[in-house]
Amino acid sequence: MTSNRVDINRLLVEMRSLKTQSQAFHKPTGIAEKDALQNTIRPGINVGTDNKIPSFGDMMSQAVDKVNQVQKQSASLGAAYERGDKNVDITDVMVASQKATVSFQSMVQVRNKLVDAYRDVMNMPL
Repeated sequence: MTSNRVDINRLLVEMRSLKTQSQAFHKPTGIAEKDALQNTIRPGINVGTDNKIPSFGDMMSQAVDKVNQVQKQSASLGAAYERGDKNVDITDVMVASQKATVSFQSMVQVRNKLVDAYRDVMNMPL
């Protein structure tokens, strides 16, 4: 039961990290907000004197890589359990499998929304 709670906490930490990364797209409008942005440490974002914010393509690439990493981890845990590894519990395998499924479904939904947005833009009259 404890291992499930640890995995849930780890999942929440990852979700918060993704949330802070997605908030990098919001540019500060005032001096106070700019100072707050410079003093905030966000993973994967170089916020210093040059205020470098990753591009949309970089963010999407990182998201796809993360989904791929979660799926590989799930597959390796499943294979270890099937081999009879004593250090791998069935609950860990199931949680990893569900995380991989949810992350993949989320990525598919994001892709679908991007394709819809692209179609809408392309169908706009000039």
